[in-house]
Amino acid sequence: MRLDITEDDECFRRAARDWLADNVPAAPAPYDGQPARDYALDWLATCHAGGWSGLGWPREYGGQGAPGEKLILWYEEYVRARAPSVLDCTFVAVNHAGPTLIALGSDAQKAFHLPRILEGRSVWCQGFSEPGAGSDLASLAATGRVEGDEIVVNGQKIWTSFADIADYQELLIRTDPDQDRHRGLSWVICDMTAPGITVRPIRNMAGVTHFAEVFYDDVRIPLSNVVGGLHDGWRTAMTTLGFERRTAAMGVQLALSIKVEDLIARAEPAPGSATAERLADLRAEAAALRAMTYRTVFRDSATSSDGSLMRLVFAELAQRIAQASMDILGAEALTDTPPTHDYLEAYSETIAGGTAEIQRNIIAERILGLPRS
Repeated sequence: MRLDITEDDECFRRAARDWLADNVPAAPAPYDGQPARDYALDWLATCHAGGWSGLGWPREYGGQGAPGEKLILWYEEYVRARAPSVLDCTFVAVNHAGPTLIALGSDAQKAFHLPRILEGRSVWCQGFSEPGAGSDLASLAATGRVEGDEIVVNGQKIWTSFADIADYQELLIRTDPDQDRHRGLSWVICDMTAPGITVRPIRNMAGVTHFAEVFYDDVRIPLSNVVGGLHDGWRTAMTTLGFERRTAAMGVQLALSIKVEDLIARAEPAPGSATAERLADLRAEAAALRAMTYRTVFRDSATSSDGSLMRLVFAELAQRIAQASMDILGAEALTDTPPTHDYLEAYSETIAGGTAEIQRNIIAERILGLPRS
């Protein structure tokens, strides 16, 4: 893979840099609740008005149809500008619910949801994990009984980010009771205001409540909300996870380099010291992750397995950077919200989106060709 920057690309970069300089909010984003929702939707609406929303989406669906190299340039400038984290409450909608609908949704689903997503008018959450089906997603137990033109849903989901402020959910349920494991599942659009839904926020050790558990008690969802075909939800879910584990988190991956540079500037380590060597190692690892991100974007043969490589490297590196911030800044970090919050939040990185162990199994089996464990 070779990234050749053309004059057109440089014009694009300068336009992105100038727009971000003029529009990035001065105030930091709230961590959770309605303030976080309002902030994120306002920022997404600002991006949309400026022509910077859905850059990678096809033009026929309201996006900009930008190729991979321009997405990279955008995210590089985005993180350098210290713009709001892409992992806010609009992440699911913009980065994998929307793309999943583009890939497998009906015309009616696309017409209704895609403009709302891009314009900053709706928040989505993901209803995949369950108390007994997190890493082993195929063992999920939430059911959807087909009754006429509706699906009646019962069960529970957990670790559902931003469920308390979401409008819609990408919900994976078992709709064929005679099938097991990955067969007989359906991916449906769930209206989070539907009767029978109870959301209980979960406060994590960082003190925020963007996780939640969701209960479904005879929740009725129109059959027309199925995406990708009834009982064929595993294929749809793998499409969703492919977006989540590959290009969806590009901005977060590139942002690790900025975190390292900010830490170096703040720590001012003495040349040759153990701290300088540690930060140099982290800088090199962040550069390697950036190169891996570029490789995945430009590889025509890239698969969800490549996404597992990136997800694993990112998660463990994010934890090492957060740990280094606490160790190097010492007591100063305890009185400064971002380092402490990032350190506590980083513990979830090797769990979210598939545990580190699951990612290693995928890499071993699908990339290295090792026998199943």
